[in-house]
Amino acid sequence: MGAVEATVEVKNRLGLHLRAASTLSQAAAQFDAAITIARGKNSVSARSITGLITLGAGPGSKLKIRAEGPQAREALKAVQQLFEERFGED
Repeated sequence: MGAVEATVEVKNRLGLHLRAASTLSQAAAQFDAAITIARGKNSVSARSITGLITLGAGPGSKLKIRAEGPQAREALKAVQQLFEERFGED
């Protein structure tokens, strides 16, 4: 299966901080798919909490998600949902 991509906006008040990055990393680890999150020229694995924090994605940031592998579509949907639900915050 090919790769799937989507663009999301960081909607939670604190941006992609430690707790949100940890939640995203845990969700990404549940799928048989390589998931990358990119902001500008920086691209990191969605499974890397440190990598996600280094993106410096504050509120309003636009991020590109790319998933590749057997569960790419499911993984992409789950990650998009986390952003839509503001990681369960505010």
